[in-house]
Amino acid sequence: MSKQPISAARLAGLGLAALSVAVAGALVSPAASASGFQISENTVQAMGRAYAGREAAGNDASVVINNPAAMVDFDTYAVQVDATAINVSTQFHGGGTDALGRPLSGGDGGNGGGVHPVPAISFIAPIAPNWRLGFAVGAPFGLATEYDNGWVGRYQALKTSVKSMDFTGSVAWAINPQFSLGFSVIAQKTTIDIGNAINLGAVLAAPPFGLAPTFLPQSADGAVRIRGDNTKWGWAIGAEWKPTTQDTLALSYHAKIDHHFTGQAYFTVPSSVQFVLSQPGVPPLFQNTTGSGAFATPATASLSYWHKTLGPVSWGAELSWTGWSSFSRLAIDFTNPYQPDINQYYGWKNTWFGSVGMDYRLSDTWTLRGGVAFDQTPTQNFSRDPRIPDGARKWISVGAGYTPVQNLRFDIGYTHLFVDNGNVNDVSATGDHLIGSFDNSGDLFGISMQYKF
Repeated sequence: MSKQPISAARLAGLGLAALSVAVAGALVSPAASASGFQISENTVQAMGRAYAGREAAGNDASVVINNPAAMVDFDTYAVQVDATAINVSTQFHGGGTDALGRPLSGGDGGNGGGVHPVPAISFIAPIAPNWRLGFAVGAPFGLATEYDNGWVGRYQALKTSVKSMDFTGSVAWAINPQFSLGFSVIAQKTTIDIGNAINLGAVLAAPPFGLAPTFLPQSADGAVRIRGDNTKWGWAIGAEWKPTTQDTLALSYHAKIDHHFTGQAYFTVPSSVQFVLSQPGVPPLFQNTTGSGAFATPATASLSYWHKTLGPVSWGAELSWTGWSSFSRLAIDFTNPYQPDINQYYGWKNTWFGSVGMDYRLSDTWTLRGGVAFDQTPTQNFSRDPRIPDGARKWISVGAGYTPVQNLRFDIGYTHLFVDNGNVNDVSATGDHLIGSFDNSGDLFGISMQYKF
C-alpha cells in the first residue's frame, strides 16, 4: 500500500523522526564492553590477558564460539561456564537549547550505564580421532543504558536495551597434527526495547498547528517506545596451524548476520495534546503501530598467536577486525500509512582491535595472567548523538587460573577500560540542540569453570 499524503507534514517530520533516533540508538550505545555494541566476554581465561591468544593458547573451550578449528586441541569431553559482569559508566556534562533558543530543562541524566551480566557456556566432544563436535551459547552483541526521566537529553534517549544471543554448533577436523579446520552454524536471536521523550510542545507550536503560545517547546512531553525481535542464521569458519611444538597461529571469520525485525511502537501522549490530535481532519499520528526494519550484526575476523616457552612464561597476541561499515543506515517501514517511513544515515567505519598478553605459571596449580589492548571506535563525529557517545578504548587486564585437580580449572579475570570521551553536538527531530560530552569508563569482572571428563 502506498503512503497517503499528510496535511500535517511538518508534524510527522518532527515527531516521528524521533522514533528513528530511538531505533537507531538501540543498536549503537556505549554499554557494550567493546566498540560499538560488541561483546567479547565468552572466555574469562583470555580476558585475563586482554584476549591475547584467545583462539591459539589452548585449553579454552570457548573456541567453540571463537574458532572451531581449535577444538581439536581437546582429547576429552569438556564443559566450560563463563560469567562476566560488565560495569559501564557514561555521564553527560553540558546543556542545550530548544527550538526557540531557550535552555533545555532537566538534569544530567545520572549514570546511563550500570552493571550487566554476560553468560556463556561451551561444550566439546571428541567424536572420532580427528573430529570434534561442539555446542555453545553466548552473547556477541548487546547493550543496556537508561537515563533519568526528564533529563536534558530526554528527546534523544531514555532507555535502550538490545540483546543478541547466539546458539552455536561447531565441527572441527584435524587434517594432520599441525593443521586443522573448523566450521560453525549460528542461530542468532536479537531483541530490542528502547524509548525516548518527544517534545510535543514543539510539534504543536509549529505549523500546521501553530498553537503558540498555548503550546511551546518543552511544555508538553510525550514518549515513544519500540519493541521487536528477530532470529537469523549465520556461519563461521576457522583454521589452526602449529608450525612448531611451541607456536600456534589461528585464523577465524564470522560472517555478518542480516536481521529483519518486526516490532510494535508505543506512544504516550498527554491528554492536553491528545485532545488536539483527535480533532477532525488531523491524521492519526502518534498512535501505536507495527513496523519493520533491517540491520546487520557485523562480520568479524581474528588472527591469534600463542608461544609456549620452556620456562614458566607463555605469551601471545590478538588482532581482530570488525566490519562496522555494514551499519551505514537504518530503514524503518511503518504499517500506519500516515506515518512516513524512516531512512537514517549513520556511516560507521570498520575497526581494529589489538592486544598482547602473557601467562606466568607459578606451579601446577596456579597461573597468573596480564595484558593490554587498544580498541578503535566505529562512530563518526558527524553522526554521534547521546545514544552513541562511543570512544576508542584502552584495556588493562589481569587474571589468574587455579587447577585443584587435573580435570577441573577455575579462572578469574579483571579488566579496566579507559574510554575516550564522546563529544556530542546533536539536534533532535524537534529542534532541541544538545551540546556536551560524555565521560565514559568501564570495568569487567569474570569467573569461569572448566571440567573435563
